[in-house]
Amino acid sequence: MTVPVGDPQLLRHDDGGVVTLTLNRPAQYNALSEALLSALKAELGAIARDESVRCVVIAAAGKAFCAGHDLKEMRADPRLDYYRKLFAQCSDVMMAIVTLPVPVIARVQGVATAAGCQLVAACDLAIAAEGARFAVSGVNLGLFCSTPSVALSRNISPKRAFDMLVTGRFIDAATAKDWGLINETVAEAALDAAVAAKAAEIASKAPAAIRHGKAMFTRQRQMPLVEAYAYAAEVMAENMMEAETCAGIDAFIGKR
Repeated sequence: MTVPVGDPQLLRHDDGGVVTLTLNRPAQYNALSEALLSALKAELGAIARDESVRCVVIAAAGKAFCAGHDLKEMRADPRLDYYRKLFAQCSDVMMAIVTLPVPVIARVQGVATAAGCQLVAACDLAIAAEGARFAVSGVNLGLFCSTPSVALSRNISPKRAFDMLVTGRFIDAATAKDWGLINETVAEAALDAAVAAKAAEIASKAPAAIRHGKAMFTRQRQMPLVEAYAYAAEVMAENMMEAETCAGIDAFIGKR
């Protein structure tokens, strides 16, 4: 059953170890209000402590995935301290996704702009409807998408990211896939099935392997090559000590 998680702006649905968090501000194109960011951070924190969760899907109600920050809310309190806190709050949510022990899949329809595009880039995987479009378009309003640039530039090449950032132009789903921002595109009618299939595939794997793997994969990308290999070797050795890993390898050797 899908239920609000303390704020109706965010819904949660649990199904066999897969948690779907749905942005629920369709009339505002799921803009990231302070309340929605707070709800996301709280729920991601709870999920991080729940070892029964195998995979998380971030979805959105209505025609759009996410139109970025709530501009009306932002302009209602024009103070530097407020903006510092707001952008730090958003960055905390993005880091909560990155550091979550389990994979996070973005289910994208319609537009994903500015912090909405950042949200897609922060997720480990992304599947989009063929009609989806992506942009970091704050520059069109006089605001460079600085925090979205961090996630975007870690998904696509610097020149492509900077082109999007300084022009504010949209790219379509096919281009987003070609550039590496998303993993695959499907017909909108097939979007739910494609996301469910990917989540189920992840959930079917040994939980310890996935948890070791996501943390290692994220951390090693920031390391020099020699350090990355040393760190990865240590994580793999620790993974080998897991009971479920030993059982899986023994079953393979025994052709069971």
